[in-house]
Amino acid sequence: MRNLEFKDQLHEYSQWRDQLVQAIEMYTEWRSRYKYSDPHSTDTLLKIVNGLQSDRVTLAFAAEFSRGKTELINSLFFAETGVRLLPSSPGRTTMSPTELFWDEEGGSYIRLLNIESRLEDLSLVEYKRNPERWTQIDLNCDSPSQMQEAFKELVATKKVPRETADKLGLWNEREAAEQGIINPETVEIPCWRHALISFPHDLLKQGLCILDTPGLNALGTEPELTLSMLPSAQAIIFVLAADTGVTKSDLEMWKNHVCGSRGHSKQGLAVVMNKIDSMWDDLAGEQGYEEAIKKQIETSASILGLDKEVIFPVSAKQALLAKVKSDEELLTKSRLDKLESYLSDDILQQRRQLLMDAVVKDIGFLVSESSNLINTKIRNATKQLEEFKQIDFENEEMTGKLMAETRDRQNAYMANVENFQASRKVFTVQAKMLIDSFAKERIDEIIKATRHDMSKSLTTYGMKQNIRKLFDELRDLLQDSVDITNETRRLVKAIHKKFQDEYGFKEIEPQLFSIKQYQFELEQIFEEGESFRTSAKTTMTEQSIVINKLYSTLIAKARSIMQQAHKDATTWSNSVLTPLMHQIKDHKKQIESRLQMLRKISDSKGSVAENISHLEGELEQLRMQRKELMTIIKAMHFEAYNTQLEEEPLEAVS
Repeated sequence: MRNLEFKDQLHEYSQWRDQLVQAIEMYTEWRSRYKYSDPHSTDTLLKIVNGLQSDRVTLAFAAEFSRGKTELINSLFFAETGVRLLPSSPGRTTMSPTELFWDEEGGSYIRLLNIESRLEDLSLVEYKRNPERWTQIDLNCDSPSQMQEAFKELVATKKVPRETADKLGLWNEREAAEQGIINPETVEIPCWRHALISFPHDLLKQGLCILDTPGLNALGTEPELTLSMLPSAQAIIFVLAADTGVTKSDLEMWKNHVCGSRGHSKQGLAVVMNKIDSMWDDLAGEQGYEEAIKKQIETSASILGLDKEVIFPVSAKQALLAKVKSDEELLTKSRLDKLESYLSDDILQQRRQLLMDAVVKDIGFLVSESSNLINTKIRNATKQLEEFKQIDFENEEMTGKLMAETRDRQNAYMANVENFQASRKVFTVQAKMLIDSFAKERIDEIIKATRHDMSKSLTTYGMKQNIRKLFDELRDLLQDSVDITNETRRLVKAIHKKFQDEYGFKEIEPQLFSIKQYQFELEQIFEEGESFRTSAKTTMTEQSIVINKLYSTLIAKARSIMQQAHKDATTWSNSVLTPLMHQIKDHKKQIESRLQMLRKISDSKGSVAENISHLEGELEQLRMQRKELMTIIKAMHFEAYNTQLEEEPLEAVS
C-alpha cells in the first residue's frame, strides 16, 4: 500500500538523522583527541546533537468543522488498527486542539487540560511542563477498542451558564443570533482546552507528531495555536469539503490563521478537498465527475492563491475503509496516494534540508576552522621538512645563524602575543557590552512595565498602544546593540588581520555576529499579532481574555527572541577568537619544535637523518588526522565544506 511509502520515507529520514548525530559525535571526539576542542565548541556540538535526537516532524491539520479532517488523519496514519481510532463519526467533532506523538519516558496516555485553564495567565508551554495540571487517561496499546473508547473523551462537552462561556471566550452573541439562539441560560462548550496523546505507533516512534486543530472559533480564541504551534509545523494540511469548495469561513481561517502562521509564505502548505465520494453517484457520469473535480481545484487554487499541484482531491472515509478491508481498487479511487507521496517526497525532503541548513549554520564555522587548521599544519610541516633536507648542517656557522633567526622569531612572537592579549582584553570588554545589551533584566523590566500599563487599560485600543510601546522599546534596545555590534566586528577583523599580515597566518574569515535576524523576527511577530487581533474582531466579540492571551503570546515570543539574541551573542563572543588562538598556539609550537631540533642537530651532527625521519613521522600523523576529518565530514553530508578538505598539492616527501 502507498502508506508504506510514507513509513519507509520517514524511516529513512530517521536513519539519516541518526547517522548525522553519529557523525557529529565522531567529529566532537576528533576535536578532543587532537586537542582542537574548547568548552564552548564542545557545548555547541552537544546542543546540536541533543536537538537532533529530540527532533520531531510535525504535520498540522486545520479545517472548519465537518470537513472530515480527523477521518483524514485516521486514514493516513492509523488504518492498520482496523478501527476508527480518533473519533470522527458524524456529530462527533474533535473540540480541542490535539497533539499526537510518542513520549518514551511518559509512556502511553491521553492528557487533557481543562477548559477553565484559559482564565489563568499561563501559556500552553508552561502547562506542558507540569503534567500534574492535566487529567490523565492511561492507554492500553494492545487494545485498539480501549484506545478508541478513551479517545471519545476528546469530543466531550458540557453545559455552563452563558456568563461562564463569555468569560472563557466561547460565547459569540452575533453568531448565536444568526443561528436563532438569543439569550440562552446555558451554553454547550468543550470540556477540554488541549489534548496530548502519546502511544508507541511506528510513525510516532520515528519522530512524527500530528497536530489536529479544530475550527475557526478555536483558532480565533487560542493565539498560541496560530502564532506558535502552527508556525513550528513542517506542513499544514488545510481541509475543504469537495462539494462546497472554499466557503466564507474557510477563507477567513486560511487568510488569518493558516497563511498568517507561515509569514505569508506558501511553503509547506497543502489543501485537501475531502469527501469526493459525495460526487461519485453524480448523473453526469465519469467524465462529468472528473471535470467537476478539475473545476473545483482550479477555483480553490485561484481563491487561495495556491498552486494546483498542492491541492489534493481525496475521500478520507473511503480510503480508511479500503485500507481496513485491503481493497486496492477502492484505495485507488479514494486518491489518497498522491497526498501520501507529497508528504513523503516534498515535506520530509524539506525538513531534511531545513535541519541540514541549521546544522551547517551552527557548526559550519567549526568544520571550516578544523579543515583550515589541519591544512595549515600540513603546509608548515612540509615546508619545514623540505627546508631541513636542504640545509648543510656540517656548516656550524649556518646552524648558529638559523638558531639565532629562530630565537628572534620567538622573541618577536612573544611580544606580539602580548599585543594580542591586550587586544583580547579590549574585545572582552566590548563583547560584554554587547551581551549586556540583551540582558534578561533589561528585557523583563520593559515587559513588566508594559504588563502593568496593560492591566490598567480598559480598551483594546489602549492595550494595542501598550503592546506597540513594548515593541518600540525592544526595537530601541536592539538598535542600541547595532553600534556595539559594529564596533565589536571591526575589532575582531583587526585582530585577525594583524596576525595574518605579521605571521602569514592563513586567513580564517571570522564568524561575525549580526542582529538582523532578531530585528526581522520581532517585526514579524508584531505584524502577526496585529493580523490576529484584527481577525478576532470578525470571528468573535473581543473578549478581554482573548486579547490578554494574544498579548501574553506576543510577549512570550518577544522574550524568547531576545533571550536567543543574548545566548547567541554569548556563544559568539566566547568562540570567535578560538580559531585564531589555535593558530597562535600552533605557531608557538612550531617555533619551539624548530629550536629544539636545531639544538639537537648542533649537539650531535649524526642525528640529522633521525630528526628528518621524526619530521616525516609528524607529517604522516597530520595527514592521517586530515584523512579522518574528511571521512567524518563526508558522513555529516557537509558537501559545501568538502572542497576545503581536498588534499592540497604538497611537495614530494622522500
